[in-house]
Amino acid sequence: MKTPSDKSPKKTIKNAKSKAYPVFDEEVSSIVSEPLALYVPNSLERLSAIRSGIPYAALETISQKLNQPIKAILELFNIPQTTYNKKKSEQALLGTRDSEIIILLTELLDYGNQVFNHEQSKFQRWLKKPNAALAGHTPESMLDTSTGIAEVRLCLDKIEYGNFA
Repeated sequence: MKTPSDKSPKKTIKNAKSKAYPVFDEEVSSIVSEPLALYVPNSLERLSAIRSGIPYAALETISQKLNQPIKAILELFNIPQTTYNKKKSEQALLGTRDSEIIILLTELLDYGNQVFNHEQSKFQRWLKKPNAALAGHTPESMLDTSTGIAEVRLCLDKIEYGNFA
């Protein structure tokens, strides 16, 4: 089984382009394709993307992946609807904290779908059920911080590798 470290950065970027994943350009100022599915091939590019900011439109991607209305996602990020509408129409970028959460959350949701064999409805149900490994909290309620996202990731790892959570 290949691990991410088995691939060279050039191969990863080439594979990403061939799979039609959007990749940040060299200035990390825009995303190449729609719909937005953030893919950042390495840590330095990730850091640059986070510092530069992610477009407000990325919140819609999270909304679709979580199968939640945009209003629920805005509450998760503590962004008023009017601010979101204005910033999105101006094609503004989110701040550093929110950009990092968006990237982590996008990766987590993609991984979760993979763990549940791309059965979106099963993954959605799992996100909404209280989980003993999360002290009885639902995975969905943990998605507002990087620590919460990491804990949900650990639960998904346990499912993936046979230690049910």
